[in-house]
Amino acid sequence: MLRFDPFTDVDVLTRSLFSHAMGTSRVPQFMPMDLYRVGDHYVLHADLPGVDPGSVDVNVENGTLTLTAHRSAPSEEHVQWLASERFSGTYRRQLSLGDGVDTENISATYENGVLTVMIPVADRAKPRRIEVTRLASEAPRTIEAGKGETASKGEASG
Repeated sequence: MLRFDPFTDVDVLTRSLFSHAMGTSRVPQFMPMDLYRVGDHYVLHADLPGVDPGSVDVNVENGTLTLTAHRSAPSEEHVQWLASERFSGTYRRQLSLGDGVDTENISATYENGVLTVMIPVADRAKPRRIEVTRLASEAPRTIEAGKGETASKGEASG
């Protein structure tokens, strides 16, 4: 489902290096995520604590899933910072989707700082039964993916 995209990682590294050189490290570094398959869909969980739900955007274009979110910087003036480790700014993560994904039915929810994206497997990528026919003198039988042969029509099961 996913393809390696070295350009995204290089972009994140470059932004990180330039932000430290300019004296600020409060730019988003990454969007941690988990991705797994359950049955006929993939599930993606991305951690986005403190992000305004209205700023979260999930977009699919040309086989690329793009997740974008924004966390605003604190606007307190005349504050003496003792620690500043919470990133603010725009988070972005892109994933290349394979051909076996139903991009028309992707759905997303955001709850308790976690973005959950449900990515269904396309019907054409799901296992299916193919009937094998024989010459007219033999009875047809069905073979299922992942299972042994089934009994020919007309045979007694027992």
